[in-house]
Amino acid sequence: MKESKKKRDERLQKILDALDREYGTDLRCALTHEDAWELLVATILSAQCTDARVNMVTPALFRKYPEPADFAQADQTELEQDIRSTGFYHNKAKNIIACARQIVEEHGGSVPSNLESLTKLAGVGRKTANVIRGNIYNEPSIVVDTHVKRISRLLGLTDTDDPTKAEFELMEILPKDHWILWNIDIITLGRTICIANRPKCENCFLREYCPSAGRTRADKKSKSGEGVK
Repeated sequence: MKESKKKRDERLQKILDALDREYGTDLRCALTHEDAWELLVATILSAQCTDARVNMVTPALFRKYPEPADFAQADQTELEQDIRSTGFYHNKAKNIIACARQIVEEHGGSVPSNLESLTKLAGVGRKTANVIRGNIYNEPSIVVDTHVKRISRLLGLTDTDDPTKAEFELMEILPKDHWILWNIDIITLGRTICIANRPKCENCFLREYCPSAGRTRADKKSKSGEGVK
């Protein structure tokens, strides 16, 4: 039987309360950064790479290239070697240099705060833009990465594999003060408990509110688009 909106909202509030109890409500970002530009670069580097690996690379990177202007003038081949361990280094270096040039030439060296301007930057999509808006400019933003997309679906809060559609679906039901927190908390949950292909449902504090709890093949079916029966 399909869950009513009232029941879903009640269940969602219990999920949010449980997340707040478990993880707190302080905004925290796993990517080490000092300002908007450093977070932007770190987020670009984090594609298909762990935050831990990115955090190993960025300290030396930002010492070598302290400002966007320094990245804008960087030699691409040299930058590729600087970020090689993050993977996909050719495209990442190309995008970072192009992005830095746009920041310098079009925005006076400062990272813009509005979504439209951010998504016009090289290598920046809605996910990266919302990371900046939520973590730097305190603009209510929902970041849909692989963890958020997968777990939101398992929790029965979205029913799409499209990140943009999932973002708008979550915007409709989540309170704004939990928009950026949702990404932070769900990433933590996805890395420690609700792990893709091997979820630890028996240890999950959201188990009683999750319609997929105990279904060991839920992640595989979710990824393939197969319905869970």
